[in-house]
Amino acid sequence: MLPNGDTMPSPAEQCLGYGSRGNAAHPSGPMPSHRLGTAAPALLYGVRLWAAVCLALFVAFWLQLDNAYWAGATAATVCQPVLGASLRKGWFRLVGTIIGATAAVVLSGCFAQDRIIFLLGLAVWGAVSALLATLLRNFASYAAALSGITAAIIIGDELGAVGGINGDAFNLALTRGTEIGIGIVCAGLVLAMTDLGAARRHLATLLAGIAADTGGGLIQALWLARPEQAGSRPLRRAMIGRISGLDTAIDQAAGEIAAVPFRQRELLAVADNFFAALIAWRSIANRLEVASDAAEEAALVRDCLPMILTTPVTTDDPALWQRNPGAMHAAISTAVRQLVAVPAATPSLRLLCDSTAEGLLALRRGVSGILSLSRPGDARLPRRAVQLRVPDVLPALINALRAFLTIGAATLIWICTAWPGGASFVIFATIGITLFAPREDAAYASAKNFGTATAFAVICAAVAAFALLPPQSSFAGLCIVLGLVLVPVGALSAGSAQQPLFTALGTIFLALLHPSNPEVYDPAQFYNSAIALPGGVGLAMLALRLVPPMPPAMRVGRLLALTLRDLRRLANCALPRSSGAWEGRIYSRLSAIPDSVDTLLAARMTAALSVGTEIIRLRRNAHCFGYDAGLQAALTAIAAGDSSTAIDALQRFDRTLATLPVTQPGARLRLRVRGTILSVSDSLTRHASYFDARMRA
Repeated sequence: MLPNGDTMPSPAEQCLGYGSRGNAAHPSGPMPSHRLGTAAPALLYGVRLWAAVCLALFVAFWLQLDNAYWAGATAATVCQPVLGASLRKGWFRLVGTIIGATAAVVLSGCFAQDRIIFLLGLAVWGAVSALLATLLRNFASYAAALSGITAAIIIGDELGAVGGINGDAFNLALTRGTEIGIGIVCAGLVLAMTDLGAARRHLATLLAGIAADTGGGLIQALWLARPEQAGSRPLRRAMIGRISGLDTAIDQAAGEIAAVPFRQRELLAVADNFFAALIAWRSIANRLEVASDAAEEAALVRDCLPMILTTPVTTDDPALWQRNPGAMHAAISTAVRQLVAVPAATPSLRLLCDSTAEGLLALRRGVSGILSLSRPGDARLPRRAVQLRVPDVLPALINALRAFLTIGAATLIWICTAWPGGASFVIFATIGITLFAPREDAAYASAKNFGTATAFAVICAAVAAFALLPPQSSFAGLCIVLGLVLVPVGALSAGSAQQPLFTALGTIFLALLHPSNPEVYDPAQFYNSAIALPGGVGLAMLALRLVPPMPPAMRVGRLLALTLRDLRRLANCALPRSSGAWEGRIYSRLSAIPDSVDTLLAARMTAALSVGTEIIRLRRNAHCFGYDAGLQAALTAIAAGDSSTAIDALQRFDRTLATLPVTQPGARLRLRVRGTILSVSDSLTRHASYFDARMRA
């Protein structure tokens, strides 16, 4: 606990990029007492990592498996400082291994007589794995990458040093699968027995922090003057990144074993609702910024809010949202009822009331998500539909092409040189290009870190293999030597900013050391591996330079163009049943926007998201009133990229609704429609250059 009452970020939160909610009065640098407090858990994780590797090697030696070191290397790879992440990663690693082994057996059966086509098939499968690894997220992406890596491992073993296909793919697949399965099970057992798991508590903390910051920003917008509203845009942009990281935390928490059931799909829907709250916040800020007479209307909206929602001490305190979600849930429900019942006299006031109510409803679902982590029976949450959200398929296609060329070049070098270490060269080229390419801008830096880890691992493995292990004659001696490397590496990976480097170092160290029973000391084999591993990573780094990912500005430009295209189609296509598919597609694109780009680009996409949702609402309400023809002119202008004509048509439609007598049924709904028209007009006016942009056919 910090002096100001804030909590320090957990290792999982540090991996996700979230820090403590500190302020300028309390510097973010760790105090000496905090360093001591975090050193003990990091050291404990290093001991757990070492114990998991030793247990996996013991079981593999006892079963007399051919390459027992794969069990130890798998245990080192699967181990994570967070229990849920370890179990989840182990499960997906097993899935990826099974798929990759199956692919290797199929390739061996189809192309048993031609080594060239056989290796070409490996390159194609690597490209498919890279494609899926880019399209999927989190541990599912890891499983897709592992399917390509596993196929490369099995095919490399089947071909041997420089020979041809030996037809033993099935036995190799079964053996490698067994070794990897042993590593996964042993790592899970050690971690489960030594760590009670805290991923769910961390997830609840993240949800509470986002709910507090989003709710505070939404409500504070009702107090800000016109010139001050623009200052909230960077805050909303920062919230997009935090909400986007929730799916990783949810994935980690899903791996924990607990008595309370975990409702993953409902919690993913909670993340979507936070996006909806941001859109409501934006609508309120835009209306108050452009309307000179909206200050009095904002005061009427504020009068509908309970005191617990308007007091900064409570609104900005995540602990309250996490400690007493029931009180926040009840306060939000009261506010929504009062906002809906406000007898608004103008469309502007109706828009402010409705946007505030929609934002608070979205936050209430976030509170229900917090509640579901401890008392799932008391929480009522919608489910996110099971669908693959792809922001843009072009980056995935580029990664697939790069993987095909890299693996093909690696196998060609192996064939031409008849290099005994060629199999390891191909394997690590596959690892480098499929595992890191989906990281886009960070891909080259990740591969470089992996190369650095490989260099350190070569030194550590050489010292262990030729200086420390020869005097040892027992399994206990082997474990002691492994502990000299794995314990400090594990501690550094848990408590260091260079976690990926140290995590890779432990895995590569075991792959180079090749612990076996009895131990074999073959300098020629070690030197071949010591050259092949950095060589494969170097080839992947070269490929990332020669075929680089799209620059961030180009990626965002494509995302905006795709969103504008979909918006224009939405204005002309058949009326969808709900706005869920449209919103989910744009949420994924918002999550894909790099933090380095201008906030204006994210603002344009949120504007398109808001306009698309409001178009669906307008079309549905106009159909109920029988005024489809009055709205059609505006929709046609939006589809044609003519925002000024669209605004004029919307104003005519608004005047048509305003002339209808109040006594005619549907007066309240018509006023809400007029408020929606105001919101669409505000967005089209503010971002006219984007909505009017010309698009290629």
